[in-house]
Amino acid sequence: MRKRLALILAFSSCLLTVGLAQEQSSTELRRILSKTIPAYPELARRMNISGTVRVMAVVQPNGSVKAVEPIGGSPLLIRAAQDAVLKWRFAPAASESKEPIELKFTSD
Repeated sequence: MRKRLALILAFSSCLLTVGLAQEQSSTELRRILSKTIPAYPELARRMNISGTVRVMAVVQPNGSVKAVEPIGGSPLLIRAAQDAVLKWRFAPAASESKEPIELKFTSD
């Protein structure tokens, strides 16, 4: 009985691992055709705030950005990142997709 249980557990964990690997390999990022550089917010510049903003862009089949959802980063920088990414263009695809994007802001 223990051997059967061990075999069942080993087999099910192998299936789970294969399923995860397939999900990860099927999500390919779409090629970016054009980018708009985000404007550095004046308040963030005066406060010497820099960092990385992470957003998720919802891209339509024609390559235009439909929406930009913030994932992380300074609240003072997120709006600038969203405004810029809304102007980006991606390669056309068969269906709508979500594309993770990281933008780095440095105060000079």
